[in-house]
Amino acid sequence: MTDGKYRLNALAVVFNAEGKVLLCARSDCFGNPWQFPQGGIEKDETPEEAARRELFEETSVSSVELVAALPEPQYYDFPPEILEKFRKLGRKNIGQKQYSFLYRFVGKDSEINLGENGEFRAWKWADMQEAVDGITAFKKEVYKKIAEAFTPFLK
Repeated sequence: MTDGKYRLNALAVVFNAEGKVLLCARSDCFGNPWQFPQGGIEKDETPEEAARRELFEETSVSSVELVAALPEPQYYDFPPEILEKFRKLGRKNIGQKQYSFLYRFVGKDSEINLGENGEFRAWKWADMQEAVDGITAFKKEVYKKIAEAFTPFLK
């Protein structure tokens, strides 16, 4: 779904008992590929439902409890190389309108399964600051806002 020129997106920040957040390495890029699970919001789906669905589809994780959400969606624009890739796929979005949710992981690490040929190739538990420091430049401001809002809950 879209909101004007922005694709509607939901992001899931999952943290464990040690206050570490789940980061996943994208399969389609190298360098600093680590990010939070996220994905598009489908028709007739709430942003929180989309965050849970994307989390499960990408990581097999369902053992989570909602802790917090950013009160407002965050926007970011795609850089030229991503815009070009999307244009070839017929997409006209210039960026994403992202809703962010914080979840406490209540399962076991063995639940995390990225599957084969998935969006992600690896996962790890990391400090929130590592997520901010390692994210691609065009998402940096959104990750800073996420960290500011959600870090107090990790302690």
